[in-house]
Amino acid sequence: MVKIDVVYEGGLRTRAVHGPSGQALSTDAPKDNEGRGESFSPTDLLATSLGACMLTIMGIVAKRRGIAMEGASAEVEKHMVTDPVRRVGKLSVVITLPNTVQEGDFEVLRRAALSCPVHQSLHPSIEIPFLLRAAGASS
Repeated sequence: MVKIDVVYEGGLRTRAVHGPSGQALSTDAPKDNEGRGESFSPTDLLATSLGACMLTIMGIVAKRRGIAMEGASAEVEKHMVTDPVRRVGKLSVVITLPNTVQEGDFEVLRRAALSCPVHQSLHPSIEIPFLLRAAGASS
């Protein structure tokens, strides 16, 4: 169990504190939803969580297998929909692995990414296209 305390500060902003570490972050509503867009929105954090979770689980598998994965990156594009309600409709994920990762390790890392807890927790109505590529490769 992890406790996170969130306080509404007004002006469509919140401040969250991670109980175990004391680290804090702020959110702001996006410009297209009455906010100023000066920080991550709550749905931006959802997209961020997906990318960070995928890389983290891949890192765990890579560490166990002796795969050098430092420098891997995730790009997540969040697409909102409004019908029938405003929600995240699509999270496109592109993970780029450094050239130190051998092609033979891609499949085990792909499976690791798709098994991350955030990916497994998202509603099936959210479209999640996923691409895993080597550094220098085109989309």
